[in-house]
Amino acid sequence: MQISAAVVQEVGAPFTLTDVDLQDPAPGEVVVQIAGVGICHTDIAVKEGHMPFPFPGVLGHEGSGTVVSVGADVTTVGVGDHVAISFNSCNACPRCATNEPAYCHNFLEYNFGGARQDGSSGLTAGGTKVAANFFGQSSLATHALAHERNVVKLPPGAPLELVGPLGCGIQTGAGAVLNSLDVQPGSTVVIAGAGPVGLSAVLAAVVREAASIIVVEPHQNRRDLATELGATHVVDPQAGELSEQIRQIVPTGTDYAIDTTAAGPVVEQLLASLGMRGVLGMLGVPADPQAAFSVGLFQPPMLGLTIRGIVEGDADPQTFIPYLLDLHAQGKFPFDKLITTMPMTQINEAVAAQLRGEILKVVLTP
Repeated sequence: MQISAAVVQEVGAPFTLTDVDLQDPAPGEVVVQIAGVGICHTDIAVKEGHMPFPFPGVLGHEGSGTVVSVGADVTTVGVGDHVAISFNSCNACPRCATNEPAYCHNFLEYNFGGARQDGSSGLTAGGTKVAANFFGQSSLATHALAHERNVVKLPPGAPLELVGPLGCGIQTGAGAVLNSLDVQPGSTVVIAGAGPVGLSAVLAAVVREAASIIVVEPHQNRRDLATELGATHVVDPQAGELSEQIRQIVPTGTDYAIDTTAAGPVVEQLLASLGMRGVLGMLGVPADPQAAFSVGLFQPPMLGLTIRGIVEGDADPQTFIPYLLDLHAQGKFPFDKLITTMPMTQINEAVAAQLRGEILKVVLTP
C-alpha cells in the first residue's frame, strides 16, 4: 500500500513527508495504522548522526494504533486490535530467554539496522529502498510494519493516540524506578533532568511512596511541573554546587540517583550526593560517544556505591505497558500530563519546539 512517512534523506536533514510504498506483512509481522507517535530524544540523536542508522530512512519508535493486517503465524493480535509498539528483540539470545528483552544480545541489529533480517526494509520510494524497521516499527508514518513480538495489545479504554511513549521514553523513566533500581517506600531519590523520562521517573517514585523525591532541573516551568506531579523538592543546578544543595535536603545522602542528562559534571555531582550503599542509574544518551566522567578512585568501594546503565527501564513491554496503563486507569500514573499532541504535518516545528523546551513531550497524529 502507499502511505505517507516522514523521511530523513541524510544525517542532519529535516523530516520530509513523502509518499512511500509499504509491503505486505511478512510472517510474524503486522501492519499498524498509526494513531499517534511520540518524538523521542533517540529519534533526534539518530537524525543528527549521534547513533547509527542508514539513510534515507524513516524513524519513529513510540507508535500506537490499530492493526489493519497480519502476516502468517501471527496469533496474539488480530485485525482491529489496538496496540502500542515498543522496541524489538530477537527472542533467541540468553537475555531474551530470561525475559530481559531490553538487553537482547542483538539489540542494535534489531532496532538500528534499518532492515529486516533478510536485508529488506519493507519500504520503498520510487522503486528505491528506504531504511525502515527502526525499533521494529519506523512509526513516523501513517502506517508501520511492526512485529508480533514488539506490539502490545491494549486494554479497553486505553487512550490510543497517547500510549506510544509508553513504549520507550515513559517506559524508560518509570522502569528505572520500578524495575532497575527497585526504589523502596520511604527512601530518597534524586532525578537529574525534568524532561519526559525524568518526570516519568517522578511519577513512578510517587507510586513507590518514596519519602523524598528531589528533581534537578534548570528551567523553572519544568521544576513547577515536577512539583505538581509529586516531587517533594526541586533544585536549580545553577544556584550552587549541586551535591551541596542535595545534601542540604538529605544530609546523609540519597539512596538512589537517576541521570537523564548524560552530562559528565552532572553525573559526578549525583555520585557525590549519594549516601552509603547508594545506587546511580544512568539513562542518558551522550551526544559524544567518548564522553567520560570521574567516579573518584576510592569513592565507590568505600561507600559501597553501585553505578549501572539502564536500557528501556529493564522492562518487558508485554507486561510492563499494561501495568502502567492499569496505574493510569487508577489515577496513579497520569502520564498524559506530559504530552502535547500536534499534527504530523508540523513535525519539524514540533521537534524544534521540543528542543527549545517549550513542549515537554510531543505526540504527532497523522
